[in-house]
Amino acid sequence: MDTQKPDLSFWKIWNLSFGFFGVQIAYALQSANISRIFATLGADPHNLSYFWIIPPLLGILVQPIVGAASDRTWTRLGRRIPYLLVGAIVAILVMCLLPNAGSFAFSVGAAMIFGLVSLIFLDTSINMAMQPFKMLVGDMVNEKQKGFAYSIQSFLCNAGSLVGYLFPILFTWWGISNVAQAGVVPDSVIWSFYIGAAILILCVLYTVLKVKEMPPVQYAEYHGISAKKESGNVFKLLAKAPKIFWTVGLVQFFSWMAFMYMWTYTNGGIADAIWGTTDTASAAYQSAGNWVGVLFAVQAVGSVLWALLIPRFKSHKTAYIVSLLLGAIGFISTFFVPSEATVLGIAVNGKYILFISYFLIGCAWAAMLALPFTLLTNALKSTSKMGTYLGLFNGTICIPQIVAALLGGSLLYLLGGSQILMLVLAGVFLVLGAGAVLLIKGER
Repeated sequence: MDTQKPDLSFWKIWNLSFGFFGVQIAYALQSANISRIFATLGADPHNLSYFWIIPPLLGILVQPIVGAASDRTWTRLGRRIPYLLVGAIVAILVMCLLPNAGSFAFSVGAAMIFGLVSLIFLDTSINMAMQPFKMLVGDMVNEKQKGFAYSIQSFLCNAGSLVGYLFPILFTWWGISNVAQAGVVPDSVIWSFYIGAAILILCVLYTVLKVKEMPPVQYAEYHGISAKKESGNVFKLLAKAPKIFWTVGLVQFFSWMAFMYMWTYTNGGIADAIWGTTDTASAAYQSAGNWVGVLFAVQAVGSVLWALLIPRFKSHKTAYIVSLLLGAIGFISTFFVPSEATVLGIAVNGKYILFISYFLIGCAWAAMLALPFTLLTNALKSTSKMGTYLGLFNGTICIPQIVAALLGGSLLYLLGGSQILMLVLAGVFLVLGAGAVLLIKGER
């Protein structure tokens, strides 16, 4: 029988996740700008999805390793914190290199290789820094407060995303150039990565200095487990995983397929549909790239507001289904948004109408951040392998992204090269995810 962990004050729960704000700025900059960066360097739109294989592939490798290793680690800093600190330090170094891939007088091929290697290191380090925050909540927060703690983490996640998404357009408004010569990433993007790196290390240092993790004996006492190390390899742990691990994983598969296509094709789709250009060297394309950051920021706002409503649903499954269907409507509606429309006799640019679409997409994102980990950690109350299981569960995030990236170019060909239709396809995947929620048993 495990001993009930004590209630934590608001600020102790806040401190557990505050560093996640900085990590999410880095992740948002990567998510919103990778397609833009590689398209600017000269990548063919049909090959863009292949660059997106790197982040989830590294996630599926790195996060289980970090989880399993941290389960067996204890230092003066704790078991999880050393990994997030090392990950953050590497991330800030790479964030200063990646956007400069086109600035070193490399050939197009060499710039692509430099950018790809930088992306590999960036995503490895972000994954290494991100996973420990999920584990810290699982380790230190009791069941009564866990939903609230993950809500705080979701809030900081979306707040960090909001900042990261808006940086390029804010720097453009402040006079930093948003255009550059062909093959070179604009200064507005480069400086976004620089400032994001500075905020990342400051936020992570705050958590490192403020959080004191449970020593092994105390952890064992609170979780009702032996203080001795448990044996068991990955395959045995998967065999013992609760059924909800797999049913929620199916929902995750369709959900993350959808968002992979959003990150990959929003820039090109919106540039073509609203700005009427596919020329990556044009000022119009780069303006569309900035606007993608604004749309993703609207998505983050929608996610924050919808997250406040999710706890009001009597059923987790109902909240999940409604959220994913709203997101599906958002994705599919992007196809029907004209470059300009008349509303109440006033001409309105279609880029503003897209606010509605991406706000609805934020509803799905809120559910994806809040519900899966709450459901899973509640099913893993008494185990010394919490980190390992959370790392393995990250496979339900990474595998669908890898599949989506591998299929992206072929699907784009089938859809006539229309990147906006890839967003419609993303909506279809969310509808399938909503249907898969019905397979989740044993949860309200």
